[in-house]
Amino acid sequence: MEAIKVQFKPLGKRYYFGVGNFQLSDKTKVVVNTIRGYELGYCVGEVFDLNEVDLTSELKPIDRIATEQDIKQYEKNKSEEIEIVLKTKELAKQRKLEMKVLECEYTLDKSKLIIYFESEVRVDFRELVKDLADIYHTRIELRQVGPRDGAKVFGGIGPCGLIVCCKTFITEFANVSVKMCKNQSLSLNPVKISGNCGKLLCCINYENDMYTELRKFAPDIGDIVSTADGDAKVLSCDVINKNVKVKYIEGDQKFGYFKLDDIKFTPSIHKNKENNNDDSM
Repeated sequence: MEAIKVQFKPLGKRYYFGVGNFQLSDKTKVVVNTIRGYELGYCVGEVFDLNEVDLTSELKPIDRIATEQDIKQYEKNKSEEIEIVLKTKELAKQRKLEMKVLECEYTLDKSKLIIYFESEVRVDFRELVKDLADIYHTRIELRQVGPRDGAKVFGGIGPCGLIVCCKTFITEFANVSVKMCKNQSLSLNPVKISGNCGKLLCCINYENDMYTELRKFAPDIGDIVSTADGDAKVLSCDVINKNVKVKYIEGDQKFGYFKLDDIKFTPSIHKNKENNNDDSM
């Protein structure tokens, strides 16, 4: 089955759609019928064959290639968004709702207006929906998003000194865990490992696979290793530079520093299992 990826806004999630009889290429603007209604998006990449086995649901087809009228309607909808956000903020303040209004978007035919907001508490926005419906005369949907999505709207500078990744290239947020921080020997100080959203930095996920692979062939902290000066206990292990700090079990010397290649050890049982599983894949 021929398919193509369609994206609806910069750095937004990409969805698969059936090509049908259309001649499509990268950046072609198209109109598709989604669960929210008709929307205008643009193709990302080229047409490819999608295995039906990989589909979790029925693949929707492209409705049509966007016309000039579609593009003008889309641009008109976009031009109204700032005013709608400001009005929603004003009404939310009048209703004393604890919510941060982020952005909004119309479907192409204006059959629905989706407004995104962030809040740390549960918000009863039923009266707000009625107020907005009376003004804009369309179906209103208020959607609460997480702090990462909120930070993506406003952007900012990350601890690296560059514009945050979610504002430059991330289209989908990956899971990031404290286990990844420990795997990379990062400080567990929340200030140092948290982004502008207050959640763990997305970049922690980037190199985690490499650290995981390297640690399969390195001792864990607490492991007993053999060195030229006797058996010792591992205190720290820098898998990138292949440096190991140890504390000797016997003798006058207390601490020593070695390269991984200069010590001998038996990998933990769970590491052997991981290596065997990797070999069998």
